[in-house]
Amino acid sequence: MNIKHSLIAAALTTTLAATLAPQAFAAGEAKNVIFFLGDGMGPVTITASRIWKYKEEGQLAMETLPYTARVKTYSLDAQTTDSAPSMAAYMTGVKTRNDVLSMDGNTFAKAPGKDATTGVSAAVDNCPATGNGGPSTTLLELAIAKGKATGVISTARLTHATPGATYAHSCHRDAEYNIARQAVPGGAGANAALGNGVDVMMGGVSNYWRPFDATTRPKGRPDGRDLVAELQAKGYNFVSDLSGFNSLPTTGGTKVIGLYDFAIAQGHMSYELDRDPTKEPSLAQMASKSIDILSKNANGFFLMVEGGRIDHALHGTNAARALADTIAFDDAIKAALDKMNTIDPGLANTLIVVTADHDHTMAFNGYGKRGSDPLGLSINYANGAPNTDVNGNSYTTLVFGNGSNRVATRAPLDAATVTNKDYLQEVAVRRGTPGSETHGGGDVMLFATGAASKTFKGTIDNTKVFTLVKNAAGY
Repeated sequence: MNIKHSLIAAALTTTLAATLAPQAFAAGEAKNVIFFLGDGMGPVTITASRIWKYKEEGQLAMETLPYTARVKTYSLDAQTTDSAPSMAAYMTGVKTRNDVLSMDGNTFAKAPGKDATTGVSAAVDNCPATGNGGPSTTLLELAIAKGKATGVISTARLTHATPGATYAHSCHRDAEYNIARQAVPGGAGANAALGNGVDVMMGGVSNYWRPFDATTRPKGRPDGRDLVAELQAKGYNFVSDLSGFNSLPTTGGTKVIGLYDFAIAQGHMSYELDRDPTKEPSLAQMASKSIDILSKNANGFFLMVEGGRIDHALHGTNAARALADTIAFDDAIKAALDKMNTIDPGLANTLIVVTADHDHTMAFNGYGKRGSDPLGLSINYANGAPNTDVNGNSYTTLVFGNGSNRVATRAPLDAATVTNKDYLQEVAVRRGTPGSETHGGGDVMLFATGAASKTFKGTIDNTKVFTLVKNAAGY
């Protein structure tokens, strides 16, 4: 073989090797990142929601995303995590103890105390200024440092563990009065890493943002600060209902603080089954509006979207509301996919990740008949009659490992009762009042699409998700 032929052969070999070798993504190819978090949305919740809405052969929007992984969620001190350290692991890449919010592993949880003057609970921050760990940088803070627009939206209150972990740092997730003030640029206790502030913030209830009033706002801020007014002075648009939401500008540089008090007794936005669509925006509407605003930034954006009330319904063993809120969360994913494919065709510069912070104890029960309602009675696939326990009593398809609804003596159930939106599924271990059901320690699912999404695969730790997002976005 002469030199010319040798060079040609070598070139062909190199080209073939490059073609066959796994293709590595270029660091920083994800100009935009949208991080969806279904709070408490374990695999059973996803399956039951899919069947309830789209039947067995159907598919959720999140399930159409091409890359998937299983995520381990244990915290630094617990097999079963709570939301604070799990979301913090996604946002910072650091394992922390239960109840600790976006701090390092040297931080111990110290619960806030009651204000002596007003009697407002959890209003006194007991986190020491020194000697109890330090803050860990979040993805949102890294995005701000890169000049990107940022947004945090949730159907839970904005100071709750999941949204709080994106923009605040605390030794205890319940220090929500302190968490709120960290979002106000230039104010006392502000998080300096937020610069001019998070551009779009929307979620439930204004108690932690408005001053205390014994008559009109008995859970308001004992320090007397009106954080909404302070944010408005910094150029933020304040909205509290659908009318104000619909009137929001979407021009570049728009800033928003949205607090919706329609379910203030519950402390969050309304469950989807209870939401008045003429007064309160849906999660899909909030996601779409946020993208309209944030996408105007030439440097790109980081947006966190939480379906927060999935978790609350599961804690109450209220499967109907849990499934409906999962579908509302999935509708927000679909809205974001549609919107971003218009702005960024093929998501060439956008990474979308969907996951959960932890599981719950809900189980999909019995040999049910295909086509039966997962919220209903377990129906025998062979004869179409209700499946029964050892005493001949019917039972539901969905049950929980623990919670409040465990009767001393079981009796037959009927379809009308168990499919009512207020029905609380039966449990194996009785723990106490409604809301007492615990998280589950099982792995959760992750779905990804767009720029650098092919790196999300296998069984990974929740801290690894942070690394993959950070690398993809070039933070």
